[in-house]
Amino acid sequence: MSDTPSPEPDPAAVTTRRGAALRARGGRRARLGAWGEDVAAAHLRALGWQVAARNWACELGEIDIVAIEPAPRPGADDVVVLVEVRCRSGAGYGDPLESITAAKARTLRRLAQAWLAAGSRWVPEIRIDAIGVLRRGDGPPVITHVRGIS
Repeated sequence: MSDTPSPEPDPAAVTTRRGAALRARGGRRARLGAWGEDVAAAHLRALGWQVAARNWACELGEIDIVAIEPAPRPGADDVVVLVEVRCRSGAGYGDPLESITAAKARTLRRLAQAWLAAGSRWVPEIRIDAIGVLRRGDGPPVITHVRGIS
């Protein structure tokens, strides 16, 4: 867990047209979700990762963030990480990551396959992570990053 400052939008991250439409939905819940994704993207950039895409969508659903984790050692390949972001405005309903069900994990695996099929570059390694963002009133958000959830 870590605290991060208020996120700045990542201008280098590509958002698909359908993803942008999903992100532009109105309502308090949609705004909270978009804020959580901004916090998660800032967290990843603070780790030295590159945010390659946001809100990538296809007929199966949406991938919140596609990021590139730098190679762990010289000579190794970078890792493409598909990130599911869950955000809550309080702990009354539990930790945000508790809302990722087995069905959602299956959908994320299918989305990973669709993302790979839609791409034109070779990807040596891919992983699915989850980031939970808990808004705490006026304090900094609580971020939980779980690697390799599926």
